Amino acid sequence: MHDSGESSMPNFCKKLVLLAAFLALSGLLSASAQKAQGADAGVPKYDLHTETTVKGTVEEVKLPPKGSEIAHLMVKNETESVDVYLCPKSFLDDMGLTFSKGEEIAVTGSKVKQNGADIVLAREVAKVNDKVTLRDNKGDPVWSWQKKN
Repeated sequence: MHDSGESSMPNFCKKLVLLAAFLALSGLLSASAQKAQGADAGVPKYDLHTETTVKGTVEEVKLPPKGSEIAHLMVKNETESVDVYLCPKSFLDDMGLTFSKGEEIAVTGSKVKQNGADIVLAREVAKVNDKVTLRDNKGDPVWSWQKKN
């Protein structure tokens, strides 16, 4: 009986080591999932209740170097400069849409907070003789379903 107790002890240790490894891996996966959620939590959501129209002059065009990042504009109206988030640069390129400093535009979109600052998520942008829809009437991006079709 003494022999069987000694031989079962290494099995118990192996199980304990495996359990410890499993728990450590579970902790890493959980931390990784929380980081991913945290990153997604920073992306503002379109809110129909805060929809507004901003009319003004394009002060600055901010186009990211790669295709999937969001292009945005600084638009100056009578009282303030507003950061307007448009859509991925690649979608602007596909639409053949450009903006220039000094251009007069009207933006309809959702005024939301990101990192404590007010921004507008554009649903529709009107230029002199041109109007482009970036989000549907529910605020869902048209560029996301555009790629599915």
